[in-house]
This record gives sequence, structure tokens and C-alpha cells, in this order.
Amino acid sequence: MDKLAAMQVFVKVIEAGGLSAAGRALGLAPSSVSRRISELEDLLGATLLRRTTRKLSLTEAGETYYEQVREIVQAVEEADLSVTETRADPSGTLRLTAPTSMARLHVAPAIAAFHMQYPHVRIVIRVTDRPVDIVGEGLDLAIRIGRLEDSSLMARKIGEARRMVCASPAYLKKAGTPQHPQELANHDCVVFRTTPGKNLWEFCAGKEPVRVQVSGPLFCDDGETLVGAACAGLGVILAPEWLAGPGSKRRTAGGGAF
Repeated sequence: MDKLAAMQVFVKVIEAGGLSAAGRALGLAPSSVSRRISELEDLLGATLLRRTTRKLSLTEAGETYYEQVREIVQAVEEADLSVTETRADPSGTLRLTAPTSMARLHVAPAIAAFHMQYPHVRIVIRVTDRPVDIVGEGLDLAIRIGRLEDSSLMARKIGEARRMVCASPAYLKKAGTPQHPQELANHDCVVFRTTPGKNLWEFCAGKEPVRVQVSGPLFCDDGETLVGAACAGLGVILAPEWLAGPGSKRRTAGGGAF
């Protein structure tokens, strides 16, 4: 039995003047109201209400109990209302972090619509591709891309995006179009990282993944810079759909995806 719910029913019965009236106010059948009162009486080991066909009245124990729990129920309802009102009209400062390209292309344009809906919320964005300590740096929210590492933080999936292998027409005309992921090992690639190293691009091919070690003339930690270089014909890029695909703000100009 939910004791608090039973207490709320009991108080409503007294305030409404009867089981049926309380049931209408709470959206419960009179039989459900009566059952909850009986369960509460059984739990307390005391009769709270005298029931007759014409009248409902408090016993001495019921009067004492009502005076005590009425304030408790009222306090709970006021607490619930305060939270509901806060959620309905949020205010304050929201501190979030997002990857550089995602922030510029998608988060920033969405802020205007968010502000129109929640005008009392100020937003502070920390734009970085570096993983940050959300708790240690006082952030409320982080937008991240990829698999979530084991964490005690709460996370919610908000979307999916494929990764695409793209290149400009000029590059493909010069170097040819790869027909299989393994062929990328022989192409110039622009790679998302700050230093040359063991750059593995992974592809799904049946049950076993295909991993290709790639290299090329440019390594960078900014996705838009890499897309710009790929558009200029520097090499092949592996980029998320939201950055280089048909729905992105900037595309590999006339380039191909394969």
C-alpha cells in the first residue's frame, strides 16, 4: 500500500464530505476510495471514519490523525506544484559543452528556437573536441558523438548518424575511385587527429569488421577544416553524415560518397 496516497485520499474524503465526492475529485471509483481508507485503518490499527448509509464522520482517532496528516499532504502538494511550475517556466543558466563542428553547424542555430521557448534561460557553451570533466568543470550537459564509455552519468541517445567516405570530383579524377575499403590504404586521406600515427578506419562488412590503416597529407582536430580540405581536392575524408552529407550545411562540393 502507498501510505502517502492513502493519506491523500483520507484528507480528500474529509474535505469533500464523502467517498463519492472524493472519488470524483481524485478520479477514483468510490469502492477504491473506501478500500484505501480501510487499508490505512488496518495499517494504523484504528478506526478513522464512522460510516453509515447517510453520514460519514470522524472518530476521535480520525480527528487527531486528520489534523496531523493534513499539513503533511498539503506540504507534499505544494512541493510538487513548485517543481511543476519550475519545469513549466525554467530559468537560470544552462552550461553545456559540444564538439566544435556540431556546435557551429547544429547547436548554435538551435539556440534561437530554444530561447524563444525558454526566454529566461541563459546558455553558456564550451566548444571543444576535448573530453571534459562534466562534474569537475561545473557543466550541466554534454553533447557527445560515438559510443558512451562506462559512466555513472545519465545519458540519453538523441539521434544516429552514419559516417561517410567522401572525396571531391577533382581528387577522384586524379586518383581514381576506391571500390573497396582496403583500397583506401593507397589513397591520400585527411584524418581527424592532431598527429600522424596508427590511423584505423573501421567498416562493417558482414560479420567481421574491416579495419584499414590510412595516411595522408593532413591531420587535424577540426571536422570543418578537414571537410574544406577534402572539398579542395586534398584527399579522402571519413566524416559523419551531419557534417558532410546531403543534410549538412557544408558539403564536399560535388563530391562522391562510397
